[in-house]
Amino acid sequence: MPRGPLYRDDYRPQFSGHETFPLRYGWLKKAFDAVRETEDDDKNRSVFLAADAIARFGVGKNMVASIRHWATAAGVIKDVSGKIETTPIGKRLFAEDGLDPYMENPATAWLVHWQLCGNPKKTTWFWTFSHFPAPFFERDLLGTSLEKLAENRGWTRASPATIRKDVACFVHTYASQPLSGKTSREDTLESPLTELGLIRPIGNSAGFRFVRGPKPSLGKGVFNYAITEFWQNSSKEATLSFEALVHEPGSPGRVFLLDENDMVDRLTNIEDVTKGFYQWSETAGLKQLIRNQSFNGDEAISFVDADYNGS
Repeated sequence: MPRGPLYRDDYRPQFSGHETFPLRYGWLKKAFDAVRETEDDDKNRSVFLAADAIARFGVGKNMVASIRHWATAAGVIKDVSGKIETTPIGKRLFAEDGLDPYMENPATAWLVHWQLCGNPKKTTWFWTFSHFPAPFFERDLLGTSLEKLAENRGWTRASPATIRKDVACFVHTYASQPLSGKTSREDTLESPLTELGLIRPIGNSAGFRFVRGPKPSLGKGVFNYAITEFWQNSSKEATLSFEALVHEPGSPGRVFLLDENDMVDRLTNIEDVTKGFYQWSETAGLKQLIRNQSFNGDEAISFVDADYNGS
């Protein structure tokens, strides 16, 4: 039986909000700065809606909405009772003294990828990495699979046209788009997440493949932060099975496309890396991760600092 947050009765799917524009370089920083500059205003929700928003961001109305969507989905800003605020992740990355205001370190792209695909709110993103069963796909196949999911779950507002546009945006977010007679330069502007190399075109065909295996550019900091978030959202126990870390929907193994050997390599030294916060155990054939301290809310983001030291 299928499991995971998408199959809960109270789950609300999301197949729109990006206005068909994939995430682009500079957008998260622009959104963060705009919200930070107006954060003292109780009515700052208009920062993305006011007449001067187009001038502020230097793009059209639909693209302004897209910038807001991506910054929210990436956890850089949040809506709190009608007011928009910057988040601990946003401040840590994009403040003037932040770790990587201009997304020059690959750790930032990996962290954004985790925020998008480890979180079930963006249905296509979460489902494709956590549930899609094949190593290859075409847009039509992915769209049809999501349409069947929507039908089976009774998501009446998820129209085929909306799902197809969402799939197209998903592909543009992760795979480089070759120029052709049917595409403009605007269509081929790449998302920073294409640099992760998680999804690649198959030759000159319409197909794509998931690139499963070791991820040298994925640092220990983002990896350990992902473990912490996944654990917080999935279990209150002091131990978590290796099976869950690799195969559960929304797990680091799924989202980062790591196989079991890659995961073992990363977990064997996690005790030293996290200064004893986590401990890897293989006893009597049972592989599991042990948590030696309680979670401390947003402070878990401090794990990512390790990926920026000396950068």
